Amino acid sequence: MHSAIEQLNLIKIKVNNIIDKTQLKTHPEIIIVSKTFPLIKIKPLLESGHIHYGENKIQEAEEKWSQVKLEYKNIKLHMIGKLQTNKVKSALKLFDYIHSLDNEKLALKLSQGQKMLGKDVKFFIQVNLADEVQKSGISLNKLNDFYDYCTKELSLNVIGLMCLPPIDPSPQKYFKILKESSARLNLNELSMGMSSDFEEAILNHSTYLRIGTLILGKRNIT
Repeated sequence: MHSAIEQLNLIKIKVNNIIDKTQLKTHPEIIIVSKTFPLIKIKPLLESGHIHYGENKIQEAEEKWSQVKLEYKNIKLHMIGKLQTNKVKSALKLFDYIHSLDNEKLALKLSQGQKMLGKDVKFFIQVNLADEVQKSGISLNKLNDFYDYCTKELSLNVIGLMCLPPIDPSPQKYFKILKESSARLNLNELSMGMSSDFEEAILNHSTYLRIGTLILGKRNIT
């Protein structure tokens, strides 16, 4: 068995063990974060039937996935990086989920683009839980108004919230804040938890885990 498939199966076992032990009702999907990895490394996972993959750059995603999505019709591609407004049309054509909705200008462009293309994409609002200047995301104190703008004025299909918590030995408190914020908005989906903290995210009802290096190995970034 291919090593990436073995690693994915080990993570699935961990996920199931946590759910069984805590009797959680949520069972998260695993988004394999395939950014920077070549298709040859991802192909065994595709052939094994895994369908959720995440990318953070439009050009790389187009080059890697445009043809693949024609061959594997059930693939669900997630945009998990910052999305520039000039890349909206390309993103809407390729991605099924966008996890980085975080400002009104982008929301308006996405709404206009969807109407033009006639495609229904699912969105997560990215929340900047600690107002970190180096990170994207809407502030918690602006979340309610932004959600109303996206859903009521623009009719975007916002299904949940996403976060990249601050570097912290105990990220649970941030996951809890996102879970509570999601509940107040009656949203069912939470995109949180990566290779280093997915177990804590599961305990706070994450429904989409974004895991890359634990499955595909260390990235070669030059």
